[in-house]
Amino acid sequence: MGTKSRDRLYGSDVRMAAERAARARKEADRLACDAWTKRMLAFRGPAQPSPTLGDALNAGYHYLEVRCLGCDTNQTVALDIVRRPKTTPIHELERYMRCKDCSRLRGYPYKRSELVALRETKISAEHPVSIWWPGER
Repeated sequence: MGTKSRDRLYGSDVRMAAERAARARKEADRLACDAWTKRMLAFRGPAQPSPTLGDALNAGYHYLEVRCLGCDTNQTVALDIVRRPKTTPIHELERYMRCKDCSRLRGYPYKRSELVALRETKISAEHPVSIWWPGER
């Protein structure tokens, strides 16, 4: 007669605890991203502290909305293709954003932009740009 293995005794408890931890982490990341987005839309910042790339992707926010200060256009940037470590805070991406139209017009990389919000979808007719506060546009 053998004894029961540890996996059989504790395996389901360990797996259930890991699943609960993953759900709690995802909910915490979602709340942090929601708070940052609301702060950015309501007060136009401050952008720091911000969630990390990994937190935003874990929460389901796959796009970052950026506004060009030169031509006043809003664009979305896919966060899953950004070539930075997942521990990089979102606010550090601001200095790397540049507008393609303004850069072509000026003849050099135009890097004046500001972060608007984290988004789950791209900007489209069904999902318009985020509004800073009522009465601005």
